Amino acid sequence: MVLLGATLATAAAPAVAAPPAAATACPTGWGSGDKAAGAATAESVRNVRTGRHDCYDRMVVDVPGAARGDLGYSVRYVDRLHQDGSGRHIPVSGGAVLEVRVTAPAYDPGTGAATYPARAGRPLPGVDLTGYRTFRDARFAGSFEGDTQLGLGVRGRLPFRVQQLDGRLVIDVAHTWSGAAR
Repeated sequence: MVLLGATLATAAAPAVAAPPAAATACPTGWGSGDKAAGAATAESVRNVRTGRHDCYDRMVVDVPGAARGDLGYSVRYVDRLHQDGSGRHIPVSGGAVLEVRVTAPAYDPGTGAATYPARAGRPLPGVDLTGYRTFRDARFAGSFEGDTQLGLGVRGRLPFRVQQLDGRLVIDVAHTWSGAAR
């Protein structure tokens, strides 16, 4: 009888709503200043892809076979993107433009054959930025003398970080300056 009473008392208790989920805390302190690492690899760029996250949009440049320490880069905000070699202006949509330079060719150094099927001035192949909070446009500027140059159009001049990993370079651009996901 006592067991039955305990069961009835539990069943009769009103349901209580779970507390609201805490807002996602986003990393801060990345800043919007130039970021660079001086290294180089003969391994070739094979792909560029993007992804959406709670706090930032991400671009990944795949360079299979390159060790983390061999992936040099320069990522910085520019007023206009100019193609290496020719100086040709590459229009990039958005409130601000990040120039992404990876010290890896987008071609096979031995044969000169393209390893990444992109064309100068055109959107990056396979990259669809529909629904992204920060990214607006992604353009291939070219690959010249072992460096590959990309233009990333973003909503505004927002903080970003760059990470070197084995076989890839990762660029994250925050959705806000405040450090909170919305």
